[in-house]
Amino acid sequence: MSFFWSSWITVLSLGCWLFIFGVLMWTLKSKPVLEEDGTTGHEYDGIREYDKPLPKWWLVIFFGTMIWGLGYFVLFPSIQPDSWKGITTVEVDGEQVPWTSENELNSQLQANNKVFIESFEGILATAGAEGAVPVLAKLNALDAEQRTSEKPADVQSKIDEQLKALAPFVDKLANDPEAQKVGNRLFLQNCALCHGSNAKGSLGYPDLTDNDWLYGGEADNILTSIHNGRVGAMPEQQGVLGESGVRAVAEYVLSLSGNQNGYELNQEQVNQGKTIFDTTCTMCHGQDGKGMQAVGAPNLTDDIWLFGGDRETIQTTVRHGRSGVMPEWATKLGNERVMLLAAYVRSLSQNPAE
Repeated sequence: MSFFWSSWITVLSLGCWLFIFGVLMWTLKSKPVLEEDGTTGHEYDGIREYDKPLPKWWLVIFFGTMIWGLGYFVLFPSIQPDSWKGITTVEVDGEQVPWTSENELNSQLQANNKVFIESFEGILATAGAEGAVPVLAKLNALDAEQRTSEKPADVQSKIDEQLKALAPFVDKLANDPEAQKVGNRLFLQNCALCHGSNAKGSLGYPDLTDNDWLYGGEADNILTSIHNGRVGAMPEQQGVLGESGVRAVAEYVLSLSGNQNGYELNQEQVNQGKTIFDTTCTMCHGQDGKGMQAVGAPNLTDDIWLFGGDRETIQTTVRHGRSGVMPEWATKLGNERVMLLAAYVRSLSQNPAE
């Protein structure tokens, strides 16, 4: 904080205190001239005004608040904050540091996280997944290293290795009732906004209760999705194929998926679309149209659609493309919570909802 703003805070803080104190003292000392009957001589609508002293209880409270205010000046950095940090401290990273709202927040978060970690280690022990502790320690260290590294991509490969090492322990947690309770709460707090409280997703957000996965539904795939996040994109094709090509490819995709809507397909467009698909779309969706989890390209031969499987929607997808982002959660939640979330989602796909 600059000297100007530090001084400005000091002037406002002390100025307000001194002004209120001065007004109070002036009020106590100021005595109006009274009439013989004890009134001030002021009368309105038959009511005469007396001058009575302020109630003792009111004065005690008022002076108490003034003393309380002085205490704040001593306890917290309200006078020249750059120079006077106050005598109040909080514990951050194991050290006592001067109070600030940021330090207090970090202290409370660390205290809550300590309680959570103790509970988490108990859950690991119950599930027989204690072996995850050293892996998590390495992963936490790598995450911290990546944030300051000049070559984060090199660190990312090491992070991915640790995520794969965690996968067997996620499978154990996926069958532990206590882990599922905590994972469910984490899901409702952080994931339900997009995927729904029942995890069935919505338009543009995948259903997590089935066994259809864009990037794979094994424990390491789910861990990677939550930890790193995902960025998916279907490029627009109208500029490449033209409108007739867009309609032909959409017609062919309808035929691949079994034409669940029962359209009368244009066979000429289907044949034309297959030719275009074989030369343009197979790089991502594969020669058989079953998709590629390595790049998040969906299977086009089933009846599961992220944005809709009717003719018009498929045409819109091919024509204008699609994009989607799954944010990374490791920074916000920490790897222990990410692990519990992954275990909860894993359990949903192991036991698909009816």
